[in-house]
Amino acid sequence: MPPFDDYLSPHAQQALIAGLFIATGWWVVALQNRRRDAKLRAERVADMQRALLAEIRAHVVSLENQRLDIREIPDTVRRIRDEGFIQMLPDNSNDRIFSALITEVHILPALVIDPVVTYYRQIALMRSFETELPRLARRNRDRAAEMFLDYLELSEVAREAGYEAIRILLASLHGGDATILELYESDARERLDRIASSLPAELAELRARLNKRSSDRSGL
Repeated sequence: MPPFDDYLSPHAQQALIAGLFIATGWWVVALQNRRRDAKLRAERVADMQRALLAEIRAHVVSLENQRLDIREIPDTVRRIRDEGFIQMLPDNSNDRIFSALITEVHILPALVIDPVVTYYRQIALMRSFETELPRLARRNRDRAAEMFLDYLELSEVAREAGYEAIRILLASLHGGDATILELYESDARERLDRIASSLPAELAELRARLNKRSSDRSGL
């Protein structure tokens, strides 16, 4: 006698078995869909990172080429103060890919978002300076000269932010969060090593200055 005959009729048993098969099928399909969605999401994230990497890398090269020779800066500032002359500033509108992906940035790895957004924020600031500098030079040459120096400093900050974003994107593409964390740990160790190597000399210099002050006081 089948084990469930005492509890269920044959028709009810058949319905139960059919229901179990259907439920199992739904579960399998749902699992497959989740795996497919996860794979598509991972591919999308990788594609986004590659696109951002290409855009940032190209612009960092441009920023390198835009750097003024330090010997040219005083003459450039003098011309702004004396003549209100602003040399043609480069167009740093280099966020087309980022702008197209802005609504999806949240799906990037958390460790990638900050350096990427920081870089593009610096680029946005540079663009605002590029727009304002010529207008300011017509109104207030001294302030325009100061703003131009700020612009040069901002360009350096943007360049460094770009290098950092490139470094993090490459690490993410090659090994994910684990590789990024290893990179940060390596950076922290290097900083500690630099501090440890320079600290004895700095302490010795401080001790020498304190001893000199003490001897100067004793001679009074």
